[in-house]
Amino acid sequence: MPEDAMADVAIVGAGPAGLCLAVELAAMGLTVSVVDRAPYTALAEPGDDGREIALTHTSRRQLAWAGIWQRIDERSAAPIREARLYNGDGDTPQAMTLAGAERSPSQTIGQLVPNRVIRRAAFEAALADSRITLITGQGVSALETSPSARILRLEDGRRLAARLVVAADGRMSATRRMAGLPAHLEDTGRKVLVCRMAHERPHSELTWSWFGYERALALLPLNGQTSSVVMTLTPAEAERLESLDVDSFSATVSGFYHHCLGDMQRVGEVHSYPLWVGYAQRLVAERLALIGDAAIGLHPATAHGFNVGLASVHRLSREISMAHRRGRDIGSPAVLSAYERAHRRAIRPLWLASQAIVSLYGDARPPARVLRQAALGLASQVGPLRWGLEHYLLRDAR
Repeated sequence: MPEDAMADVAIVGAGPAGLCLAVELAAMGLTVSVVDRAPYTALAEPGDDGREIALTHTSRRQLAWAGIWQRIDERSAAPIREARLYNGDGDTPQAMTLAGAERSPSQTIGQLVPNRVIRRAAFEAALADSRITLITGQGVSALETSPSARILRLEDGRRLAARLVVAADGRMSATRRMAGLPAHLEDTGRKVLVCRMAHERPHSELTWSWFGYERALALLPLNGQTSSVVMTLTPAEAERLESLDVDSFSATVSGFYHHCLGDMQRVGEVHSYPLWVGYAQRLVAERLALIGDAAIGLHPATAHGFNVGLASVHRLSREISMAHRRGRDIGSPAVLSAYERAHRRAIRPLWLASQAIVSLYGDARPPARVLRQAALGLASQVGPLRWGLEHYLLRDAR
Protein backbone atom coordinates (compact mmCIF):
# COMPACT_ATOMS: atom_id res chain seq x y z
CA MET A 1 0.00 0.00 0.00
CA PRO A 2 1.41 3.46 -0.85
CA GLU A 3 1.98 5.93 1.96
CA ASP A 4 -1.40 7.59 1.30
CA ALA A 5 -3.97 5.31 -0.32
CA MET A 6 -7.63 5.62 -1.29
CA ALA A 7 -10.35 2.98 -1.46
CA ASP A 8 -14.10 3.08 -1.88
CA VAL A 9 -14.53 1.16 1.40
CA ALA A 10 -12.09 0.42 4.23
CA ILE A 11 -12.99 -2.45 6.56
CA VAL A 12 -11.30 -2.81 9.94
CA GLY A 13 -11.29 -6.49 10.91
CA ALA A 14 -10.54 -9.51 8.72
CA GLY A 15 -12.91 -11.93 10.41
CA PRO A 16 -15.63 -13.71 8.42
CA ALA A 17 -18.07 -10.78 8.63
CA GLY A 18 -15.54 -8.23 7.41
CA LEU A 19 -14.20 -10.47 4.63
CA CYS A 20 -17.68 -11.50 3.49
CA LEU A 21 -18.60 -7.82 3.17
CA ALA A 22 -15.37 -7.15 1.28
CA VAL A 23 -16.14 -9.88 -1.25
CA GLU A 24 -19.74 -8.71 -1.73
CA LEU A 25 -18.66 -5.09 -2.26
CA ALA A 26 -15.84 -6.05 -4.64
CA ALA A 27 -18.39 -7.95 -6.75
CA MET A 28 -20.14 -4.59 -7.27
CA GLY A 29 -16.92 -3.15 -8.73
CA LEU A 30 -15.91 -1.24 -5.60
CA THR A 31 -12.34 -1.14 -4.33
CA VAL A 32 -11.99 -2.42 -0.78
CA SER A 33 -9.15 -2.36 1.72
CA VAL A 34 -9.26 -4.68 4.74
CA VAL A 35 -7.07 -3.87 7.74
CA ASP A 36 -6.24 -6.30 10.54
CA ARG A 37 -3.52 -6.29 13.18
CA ALA A 38 -3.12 -10.07 12.95
CA PRO A 39 -0.19 -11.28 10.79
CA TYR A 40 -0.85 -12.67 7.34
CA THR A 41 -0.02 -16.24 8.32
CA ALA A 42 -2.53 -16.22 11.20
CA LEU A 43 -5.31 -15.10 8.84
CA ALA A 44 -4.35 -17.46 6.02
CA GLU A 45 -4.13 -20.50 8.32
CA PRO A 46 -6.18 -19.77 11.43
CA GLY A 47 -5.62 -22.06 14.37
CA ASP A 48 -8.26 -24.23 15.97
CA ASP A 49 -10.12 -22.15 18.56
CA GLY A 50 -12.59 -24.92 19.41
CA ARG A 51 -15.61 -22.98 18.16
CA GLU A 52 -18.29 -24.54 15.99
CA ILE A 53 -20.54 -22.15 14.07
CA ALA A 54 -24.24 -22.99 13.72
CA LEU A 55 -25.13 -21.81 10.23
CA THR A 56 -28.74 -21.28 9.19
CA HIS A 57 -29.72 -22.06 5.60
CA THR A 58 -29.87 -18.31 4.92
CA SER A 59 -26.29 -17.84 6.11
CA ARG A 60 -25.09 -20.75 3.98
CA ARG A 61 -26.73 -19.21 0.91
CA GLN A 62 -25.09 -15.87 1.65
CA LEU A 63 -21.66 -17.49 1.98
CA ALA A 64 -22.28 -19.33 -1.30
CA TRP A 65 -23.28 -16.13 -3.09
CA ALA A 66 -20.04 -14.53 -1.89
CA GLY A 67 -18.03 -17.51 -3.20
CA ILE A 68 -16.98 -18.55 0.31
CA TRP A 69 -19.04 -21.70 0.82
CA GLN A 70 -17.57 -23.26 -2.33
CA ARG A 71 -14.15 -23.15 -0.66
CA ILE A 72 -15.37 -25.20 2.32
CA ASP A 73 -15.02 -28.97 2.25
CA GLU A 74 -18.58 -30.08 2.98
CA ARG A 75 -17.21 -33.09 4.86
CA SER A 76 -16.28 -30.64 7.62
CA ALA A 77 -19.94 -29.60 8.00
CA ALA A 78 -22.27 -31.50 10.34
CA PRO A 79 -26.07 -31.33 9.95
CA ILE A 80 -28.48 -30.23 12.68
CA ARG A 81 -31.92 -31.87 12.50
CA GLU A 82 -33.41 -30.82 15.81
CA ALA A 83 -32.74 -28.45 18.72
CA ARG A 84 -33.81 -29.12 22.30
CA LEU A 85 -33.77 -27.00 25.42
CA TYR A 86 -33.59 -28.43 28.94
CA ASN A 87 -34.32 -26.63 32.18
CA GLY A 88 -32.96 -27.57 35.60
CA ASP A 89 -30.24 -29.76 37.05
CA GLY A 90 -32.26 -32.89 37.83
CA ASP A 91 -31.99 -36.29 36.20
CA THR A 92 -35.18 -35.62 34.23
CA PRO A 93 -35.04 -31.91 33.38
CA GLN A 94 -38.02 -30.32 31.64
CA ALA A 95 -37.48 -30.14 27.90
CA MET A 96 -38.75 -28.21 24.91
CA THR A 97 -38.08 -28.96 21.25
CA LEU A 98 -37.28 -25.67 19.54
CA ALA A 99 -37.17 -26.85 15.95
CA GLY A 100 -37.20 -29.89 13.76
CA ALA A 101 -39.58 -32.32 15.44
CA GLU A 102 -42.50 -31.71 13.10
CA ARG A 103 -40.44 -31.61 9.91
CA SER A 104 -39.37 -34.21 7.42
CA PRO A 105 -36.69 -36.54 8.83
CA SER A 106 -34.47 -35.59 5.88
CA GLN A 107 -34.78 -31.84 6.47
CA THR A 108 -32.10 -30.08 8.48
CA ILE A 109 -32.42 -26.80 10.36
CA GLY A 110 -28.80 -25.85 9.85
CA GLN A 111 -25.19 -27.00 9.88
CA LEU A 112 -22.24 -26.82 12.21
CA VAL A 113 -18.93 -25.74 10.67
CA PRO A 114 -15.65 -25.12 12.54
CA ASN A 115 -14.93 -21.42 12.89
CA ARG A 116 -11.38 -21.86 11.58
CA VAL A 117 -12.75 -23.44 8.35
CA ILE A 118 -15.04 -20.49 7.67
CA ARG A 119 -12.28 -17.99 8.46
CA ARG A 120 -9.84 -19.69 6.08
CA ALA A 121 -12.41 -19.90 3.26
CA ALA A 122 -13.34 -16.22 3.66
CA PHE A 123 -9.67 -15.20 3.57
CA GLU A 124 -9.07 -17.24 0.41
CA ALA A 125 -12.09 -15.66 -1.30
CA ALA A 126 -10.87 -12.16 -0.46
CA LEU A 127 -7.31 -12.95 -1.54
CA ALA A 128 -8.56 -14.11 -4.96
CA ASP A 129 -10.22 -10.76 -5.79
CA SER A 130 -7.87 -8.12 -7.18
CA ARG A 131 -10.19 -5.32 -6.06
CA ILE A 132 -9.52 -6.23 -2.42
CA THR A 133 -6.33 -5.07 -0.71
CA LEU A 134 -5.41 -6.93 2.49
CA ILE A 135 -3.34 -4.94 4.98
CA THR A 136 -2.18 -7.32 7.69
CA GLY A 137 -0.07 -6.91 10.81
CA GLN A 138 -1.31 -3.34 11.22
CA GLY A 139 -3.72 -1.84 13.70
CA VAL A 140 -5.52 1.50 13.39
CA SER A 141 -4.11 4.23 15.66
CA ALA A 142 -6.48 7.05 14.75
CA LEU A 143 -9.64 7.83 12.81
CA GLU A 144 -9.72 11.18 11.00
CA THR A 145 -12.27 13.06 8.93
CA SER A 146 -12.06 14.97 5.64
CA PRO A 147 -14.89 16.56 3.64
CA SER A 148 -15.48 13.48 1.45
CA ALA A 149 -13.75 10.64 3.28
CA ARG A 150 -12.82 9.02 6.59
CA ILE A 151 -9.11 8.43 7.04
CA LEU A 152 -7.53 5.56 8.93
CA ARG A 153 -4.10 6.28 10.33
CA LEU A 154 -2.24 2.99 10.66
CA GLU A 155 0.22 2.17 13.41
CA ASP A 156 3.18 2.55 11.03
CA GLY A 157 2.08 6.09 10.07
CA ARG A 158 0.52 5.31 6.72
CA ARG A 159 -2.91 6.74 5.96
CA LEU A 160 -5.83 5.09 4.21
CA ALA A 161 -8.76 7.19 3.01
CA ALA A 162 -12.14 5.74 2.09
CA ARG A 163 -15.61 6.99 1.23
CA LEU A 164 -16.90 4.61 3.90
CA VAL A 165 -15.24 2.91 6.87
CA VAL A 166 -16.77 -0.27 8.31
CA ALA A 167 -15.89 -1.48 11.79
CA ALA A 168 -15.86 -5.28 11.91
CA ASP A 169 -13.34 -5.61 14.74
CA GLY A 170 -15.43 -7.42 17.34
CA ARG A 171 -17.53 -6.64 20.37
CA MET A 172 -14.65 -4.74 22.03
CA SER A 173 -14.24 -2.68 18.82
CA ALA A 174 -11.52 -0.03 19.06
CA THR A 175 -12.81 1.56 15.84
CA ARG A 176 -16.24 2.03 17.41
CA ARG A 177 -14.63 3.86 20.33
CA MET A 178 -12.58 6.07 18.01
CA ALA A 179 -15.79 7.03 16.19
CA GLY A 180 -17.42 8.00 19.49
CA LEU A 181 -20.23 5.47 19.19
CA PRO A 182 -21.53 4.43 22.64
CA ALA A 183 -22.15 0.77 23.45
CA HIS A 184 -23.50 -1.26 26.33
CA LEU A 185 -20.79 -3.75 27.29
CA GLU A 186 -21.31 -6.30 30.03
CA ASP A 187 -18.83 -8.63 31.64
CA THR A 188 -21.10 -11.52 32.65
CA GLY A 189 -18.60 -12.79 35.22
CA ARG A 190 -18.56 -16.17 33.48
CA LYS A 191 -16.12 -18.11 31.34
CA VAL A 192 -16.95 -20.32 28.38
CA LEU A 193 -15.12 -23.65 28.04
CA VAL A 194 -15.25 -25.40 24.68
CA CYS A 195 -13.90 -28.80 23.63
CA ARG A 196 -14.77 -31.86 21.54
CA MET A 197 -15.93 -35.08 23.15
CA ALA A 198 -16.30 -38.60 21.74
CA HIS A 199 -19.24 -40.54 23.19
CA GLU A 200 -20.71 -44.03 23.38
CA ARG A 201 -24.15 -43.40 21.88
CA PRO A 202 -25.09 -41.55 18.67
CA HIS A 203 -26.26 -37.95 19.00
CA SER A 204 -28.86 -38.35 16.21
CA GLU A 205 -27.86 -34.90 14.92
CA LEU A 206 -29.63 -33.15 17.81
CA THR A 207 -28.39 -30.11 19.69
CA TRP A 208 -29.05 -29.85 23.42
CA SER A 209 -28.97 -26.76 25.60
CA TRP A 210 -29.19 -27.10 29.38
CA PHE A 211 -29.91 -24.10 31.57
CA GLY A 212 -28.91 -25.47 34.94
CA TYR A 213 -29.04 -23.57 38.19
CA GLU A 214 -25.26 -23.42 38.47
CA ARG A 215 -24.09 -23.60 34.86
CA ALA A 216 -25.32 -23.40 31.26
CA LEU A 217 -24.39 -26.25 28.94
CA ALA A 218 -24.71 -26.94 25.23
CA LEU A 219 -23.96 -30.02 23.16
CA LEU A 220 -23.44 -29.60 19.41
CA PRO A 221 -23.46 -32.71 17.16
CA LEU A 222 -20.41 -33.15 14.94
CA ASN A 223 -19.68 -35.85 12.38
CA GLY A 224 -19.50 -39.37 13.74
CA GLN A 225 -20.03 -40.06 17.44
CA THR A 226 -18.41 -36.78 18.42
CA SER A 227 -19.87 -33.56 19.78
CA SER A 228 -18.68 -30.14 20.82
CA VAL A 229 -19.51 -29.24 24.41
CA VAL A 230 -19.92 -25.58 25.34
CA MET A 231 -20.00 -24.84 29.08
CA THR A 232 -20.71 -21.45 30.67
CA LEU A 233 -19.19 -21.60 34.15
CA THR A 234 -17.98 -19.46 37.01
CA PRO A 235 -14.27 -18.61 36.65
CA ALA A 236 -13.44 -20.81 39.65
CA GLU A 237 -15.21 -23.85 38.23
CA ALA A 238 -13.69 -23.25 34.80
CA GLU A 239 -10.20 -23.12 36.26
CA ARG A 240 -10.85 -26.29 38.25
CA LEU A 241 -11.94 -28.15 35.12
CA GLU A 242 -8.98 -26.89 33.11
CA SER A 243 -6.62 -28.23 35.77
CA LEU A 244 -7.94 -31.81 35.51
CA ASP A 245 -6.26 -34.54 33.50
CA VAL A 246 -8.09 -35.91 30.45
CA ASP A 247 -9.79 -38.81 32.23
CA SER A 248 -10.95 -36.75 35.22
CA PHE A 249 -12.16 -33.98 32.92
CA SER A 250 -14.09 -36.48 30.78
CA ALA A 251 -15.75 -38.11 33.80
CA THR A 252 -16.76 -34.74 35.26
CA VAL A 253 -18.23 -33.44 32.00
CA SER A 254 -20.07 -36.71 31.38
CA GLY A 255 -21.72 -36.16 34.77
CA PHE A 256 -22.62 -32.56 33.89
CA TYR A 257 -24.47 -33.90 30.83
CA HIS A 258 -26.23 -36.66 32.80
CA HIS A 259 -24.53 -39.31 30.61
CA CYS A 260 -27.09 -38.48 27.91
CA LEU A 261 -24.79 -40.03 25.30
CA GLY A 262 -23.12 -42.48 27.62
CA ASP A 263 -19.57 -41.91 28.83
CA MET A 264 -17.75 -39.12 27.00
CA GLN A 265 -14.02 -38.80 26.38
CA ARG A 266 -12.28 -35.53 25.66
CA VAL A 267 -10.72 -35.19 22.20
CA GLY A 268 -8.14 -32.46 21.74
CA GLU A 269 -7.59 -29.28 23.69
CA VAL A 270 -9.87 -27.27 25.95
CA HIS A 271 -10.37 -23.64 24.93
CA SER A 272 -11.63 -20.95 27.32
CA TYR A 273 -12.96 -17.43 26.78
CA PRO A 274 -14.20 -14.66 29.07
CA LEU A 275 -17.88 -14.03 28.36
CA TRP A 276 -18.72 -10.48 27.36
CA VAL A 277 -21.89 -9.30 25.63
CA GLY A 278 -22.32 -5.98 23.87
CA TYR A 279 -24.85 -3.80 22.11
CA ALA A 280 -23.96 -0.61 20.23
CA GLN A 281 -26.44 2.16 20.99
CA ARG A 282 -25.75 3.66 17.58
CA LEU A 283 -24.68 1.70 14.50
CA VAL A 284 -23.45 4.53 12.28
CA ALA A 285 -21.47 7.76 12.44
CA GLU A 286 -20.15 10.09 9.75
CA ARG A 287 -19.05 7.80 6.89
CA LEU A 288 -18.79 4.85 9.27
CA ALA A 289 -20.91 1.77 10.01
CA LEU A 290 -20.70 -1.12 12.48
CA ILE A 291 -21.28 -4.74 11.51
CA GLY A 292 -20.95 -8.14 13.18
CA ASP A 293 -20.04 -8.25 16.86
CA ALA A 294 -19.06 -4.57 16.74
CA ALA A 295 -22.78 -3.89 16.34
CA ILE A 296 -24.13 -6.59 18.65
CA GLY A 297 -22.29 -9.29 20.56
CA LEU A 298 -24.87 -11.83 21.68
CA HIS A 299 -24.68 -14.32 24.53
CA PRO A 300 -23.81 -17.81 23.17
CA ALA A 301 -27.15 -19.03 24.54
CA THR A 302 -28.79 -17.56 21.42
CA ALA A 303 -26.55 -19.64 19.09
CA HIS A 304 -27.07 -16.98 16.43
CA GLY A 305 -24.21 -14.52 16.82
CA PHE A 306 -22.58 -15.47 13.51
CA ASN A 307 -25.88 -15.51 11.62
CA VAL A 308 -26.81 -12.06 12.94
CA GLY A 309 -23.37 -10.84 11.89
CA LEU A 310 -23.90 -12.08 8.34
CA ALA A 311 -27.34 -10.45 8.33
CA SER A 312 -25.66 -7.11 9.09
CA VAL A 313 -23.33 -7.69 6.14
CA HIS A 314 -26.29 -8.32 3.86
CA ARG A 315 -28.24 -5.27 5.02
CA LEU A 316 -25.29 -2.90 4.65
CA SER A 317 -24.22 -4.28 1.26
CA ARG A 318 -27.83 -3.98 0.03
CA GLU A 319 -27.95 -0.26 0.87
CA ILE A 320 -24.51 0.33 -0.63
CA SER A 321 -25.49 -1.55 -3.79
CA MET A 322 -28.62 0.54 -4.34
CA ALA A 323 -26.67 3.79 -3.88
CA HIS A 324 -23.83 2.62 -6.13
CA ARG A 325 -26.20 1.60 -8.95
CA ARG A 326 -27.85 5.03 -8.82
CA GLY A 327 -24.53 6.86 -8.82
CA ARG A 328 -25.01 8.19 -5.29
CA ASP A 329 -22.53 8.60 -2.45
CA ILE A 330 -22.15 5.20 -0.74
CA GLY A 331 -21.12 6.87 2.53
CA SER A 332 -23.96 9.37 2.69
CA PRO A 333 -26.18 9.81 5.77
CA ALA A 334 -29.17 8.48 3.80
CA VAL A 335 -27.42 5.17 3.03
CA LEU A 336 -26.17 4.68 6.58
CA SER A 337 -29.47 5.67 8.20
CA ALA A 338 -31.35 3.13 6.06
CA TYR A 339 -28.92 0.42 7.16
CA GLU A 340 -29.18 1.39 10.82
CA ARG A 341 -32.99 1.36 10.78
CA ALA A 342 -33.16 -2.04 9.09
CA HIS A 343 -30.57 -3.77 11.25
CA ARG A 344 -31.67 -2.25 14.55
CA ARG A 345 -35.27 -3.24 13.84
CA ALA A 346 -34.10 -6.82 13.39
CA ILE A 347 -31.61 -7.13 16.25
CA ARG A 348 -33.13 -5.13 19.09
CA PRO A 349 -35.87 -7.69 19.91
CA LEU A 350 -33.26 -10.47 19.82
CA TRP A 351 -30.95 -8.52 22.13
CA LEU A 352 -33.70 -7.83 24.63
CA ALA A 353 -34.93 -11.43 24.53
CA SER A 354 -31.41 -12.85 24.94
CA GLN A 355 -30.71 -10.58 27.91
CA ALA A 356 -33.99 -11.57 29.56
CA ILE A 357 -33.29 -15.26 29.01
CA VAL A 358 -29.75 -15.04 30.33
CA SER A 359 -30.92 -13.06 33.36
CA LEU A 360 -33.74 -15.50 34.12
CA TYR A 361 -31.72 -18.65 33.57
CA GLY A 362 -28.71 -17.32 35.43
CA ASP A 363 -30.73 -16.77 38.60
CA ALA A 364 -30.80 -19.77 40.95
CA ARG A 365 -33.15 -18.22 43.54
CA PRO A 366 -36.44 -20.09 44.08
CA PRO A 367 -38.69 -17.42 42.46
CA ALA A 368 -36.59 -17.48 39.29
CA ARG A 369 -36.72 -21.28 39.19
CA VAL A 370 -40.52 -21.13 39.27
CA LEU A 371 -40.60 -18.49 36.53
CA ARG A 372 -38.29 -20.39 34.22
CA GLN A 373 -40.24 -23.63 34.66
CA ALA A 374 -43.45 -21.79 33.85
CA ALA A 375 -41.91 -20.06 30.84
CA LEU A 376 -40.53 -23.30 29.43
CA GLY A 377 -43.79 -25.12 30.00
CA LEU A 378 -45.78 -22.38 28.29
CA ALA A 379 -43.44 -22.20 25.31
CA SER A 380 -43.57 -25.98 24.85
CA GLN A 381 -47.38 -25.99 24.77
CA VAL A 382 -48.34 -22.80 22.94
CA GLY A 383 -47.95 -23.27 19.20
CA PRO A 384 -47.28 -19.62 18.24
CA LEU A 385 -44.40 -19.35 20.71
CA ARG A 386 -42.75 -22.51 19.41
CA TRP A 387 -43.42 -21.44 15.85
CA GLY A 388 -41.79 -18.10 16.50
CA LEU A 389 -38.58 -19.79 17.66
CA GLU A 390 -38.59 -22.16 14.72
CA HIS A 391 -39.36 -19.29 12.34
CA TYR A 392 -36.26 -17.45 13.53
CA LEU A 393 -34.11 -20.53 12.98
CA LEU A 394 -35.42 -21.15 9.47
CA ARG A 395 -36.53 -17.79 8.11
CA ASP A 396 -34.74 -15.78 5.46
CA ALA A 397 -33.04 -13.02 7.50
CA ARG A 398 -33.03 -10.81 4.40
